[in-house]
Amino acid sequence: MIKGDLAERVARLSEERTPFVVATVVRAVHPTSVRPGFSALVLADGTIDGFVGGNCAESSVRLHSLRALETGEAVLLRIVPGEDPDSPELTGPFEHAVVEHNPCLSGGALEIFLEPQLPPRRVMIVGATPVARALARIATAAGLDVTTGGVPGSADAAVVVASHGTDEEEVLASALTAGVPYVALVASRIRGEAVRESLDVPAELRAQLHTPAGLDIGARSPEEIAISILAELIAEHHAHPAPDVVESFVDPICGMTVAVSDATPFFDCDDGRIYFCGAGCRDAFAAQHA
Repeated sequence: MIKGDLAERVARLSEERTPFVVATVVRAVHPTSVRPGFSALVLADGTIDGFVGGNCAESSVRLHSLRALETGEAVLLRIVPGEDPDSPELTGPFEHAVVEHNPCLSGGALEIFLEPQLPPRRVMIVGATPVARALARIATAAGLDVTTGGVPGSADAAVVVASHGTDEEEVLASALTAGVPYVALVASRIRGEAVRESLDVPAELRAQLHTPAGLDIGARSPEEIAISILAELIAEHHAHPAPDVVESFVDPICGMTVAVSDATPFFDCDDGRIYFCGAGCRDAFAAQHA
């Protein structure tokens, strides 16, 4: 359970809409120094705040936490010493655990639950029409972070304009240019196409505008239209998963795969920057290349 300073930091990160992972030790085998309940926070830059194991265990926690931030899915990470794939330590019914064999561990296996904490997707709704109000209510109930008006930005998951012709073109063009994943206009098919063609953005961006907004489910009332828009937004989100951008590197000393991040131990040499699971492997490499 997160307590004290870590609990205060969780509150700050959540308020700032900063994504992070809560890493919690759920099982540990002697002689590891951590115990079940120990926890840490892992940020997107690889920084680890708290204690869930030594440097070598942290290396695996960092890599899989960054991957969990990409997918948004929790991970049960099992870290066992050595390279024996049949190691009996921490066996159990958790067939979906991700297993890392860590040759640098002196002993003691660990299971750590990695739970990504992502800020709710932000939806900007422009307009004070019945559809705009219904969409705000339904999107809020669905757990989205709803804002009204403002300047669209890359942090927005969606921008929906339902203003009946007021300030449409400027907001839509700004949202498309900013790379907002879902941009929609509530309008008839004929008027929507006319607005699309009037937008002062490249043709490939105009093609990304959803109008009429929402899936074609025969919606008529403001609430039904709002449901169709939210359904289309969700479908678009799941149709375009986040790309795998976590860069990794194989430690030349122990062979472990580690994350490439500012928080990962590294050594600069003639071959470029080399990353390591911990200070021990880095120092061994540095000694070889002194």
